[in-house]
Amino acid sequence: MREYKNIPYSTVSPKYNYLNLLLPDCDCKAIFVYIHGGGLTVREPGEHIGPFMENLCKRGIGVATIEYRGFPEHRYPDFIDDSACAVAWIKNHIHEYVDCKKIYVGGSSAGGYLSMMLCFDKKYLGIHDISPMDIAGFIHDAGQPTAHFNVLKSRGIDPRRLIVDESSPMYHVGVDSEYPPMIFIVSDNDMENRYEQTLLMKSTLKHFGHEDNVYLKVMNGTHCHYVDAEDGVFAGIIADFIEKTL
Repeated sequence: MREYKNIPYSTVSPKYNYLNLLLPDCDCKAIFVYIHGGGLTVREPGEHIGPFMENLCKRGIGVATIEYRGFPEHRYPDFIDDSACAVAWIKNHIHEYVDCKKIYVGGSSAGGYLSMMLCFDKKYLGIHDISPMDIAGFIHDAGQPTAHFNVLKSRGIDPRRLIVDESSPMYHVGVDSEYPPMIFIVSDNDMENRYEQTLLMKSTLKHFGHEDNVYLKVMNGTHCHYVDAEDGVFAGIIADFIEKTL
């Protein structure tokens, strides 16, 4: 495997606007852009993400992990803008590192919220002349499809409330006539109301006729417990989805 660290994708916030690449030595089937979780809050740059990256590389899938601005130093929608900018950088520059044209985007928890915002509100990728349909597929892992609780908190709103407005992925479902293939991952004992909201999100997509390329994987356990697991289950879900939709 080949590793490239601290690659800047924007000059807006040099402290946070960088990404890391882990690429297979063999032919690269696809690049998976992974957006970490953490409640949309800032974290220590370079914090460990999980063993799933090496497992994906073993199956011929490269991984780009991105850092982004977050609360409390920054505000909505800085983290969405950064995520879109990082995806655009990958699309425009990945050929400098590996021969691969298929790009998948996903994230866990807050990262799942961000991947959904890029998928369903096309204005963010559109700033970079990219459409969500230019992405081969999305992996939304345990993300909040309503307004994110920390976005609500920053507005002085009780974070337990369920609000569907422009800051929520669900608000934008049905605006576009087509979406790339996607998979939702959630636990049966996830964060309060996360399982139910995920089912509602999938049902809403079905209501608009999007069911043939929308998948659901329900895990047994707590919120994102599988991401850092050594058994490779998270990488397996991602790799199986990518291989099925290439």
